[in-house]
Amino acid sequence: MNSLIARFNSLFAFTLMVMAALTFLVFLSTVFQQSRVPVNIRVSSISLKQCEDYTGKYDLGSVHFSIYVDLEPVFNWNVKQLFLYLAAEYATKKNTLNQVVLWDKILQRGENPRLNLQNVSPKYLFLDDGNGLKGNRNVSLSLSWNIVPNAGILYLIPASGQKVISLPENYDNLRSY
Repeated sequence: MNSLIARFNSLFAFTLMVMAALTFLVFLSTVFQQSRVPVNIRVSSISLKQCEDYTGKYDLGSVHFSIYVDLEPVFNWNVKQLFLYLAAEYATKKNTLNQVVLWDKILQRGENPRLNLQNVSPKYLFLDDGNGLKGNRNVSLSLSWNIVPNAGILYLIPASGQKVISLPENYDNLRSY
């Protein structure tokens, strides 16, 4: 009954329960902290092209932007890393909501939490499956991030602040692929 294996099993089970309780306390200590911070997004240049391939014609936009955000209040002892991304949201006749990710970055704990990016070109293509970008007056650029915690829930947090831009009425040139 009180063999060596039974004692190791009891000790192991007790250690696991204590570790689970401590992990839950780590989660509870940071679950109600505010993780939204203001962001400043500026746009330096906008261009719009019409491209054509075997599926038809589509719009290709390019937006050069600058971002300033201080993410130091977001980091606490339960945050392992942040996955930041800049998304463009707009509506077209075909779709009431279009979301396109233009840029992303993984920010590890210990790195500089203040981002001051100047005149950045998009990392990903800004494509529309038709001609919904041409003359669109309500394209919203917003920064969001996922908090990757040491323990707990993976949160999606939008920044407070966005930039609404208008896209040009005319294309720069016609490109075929």
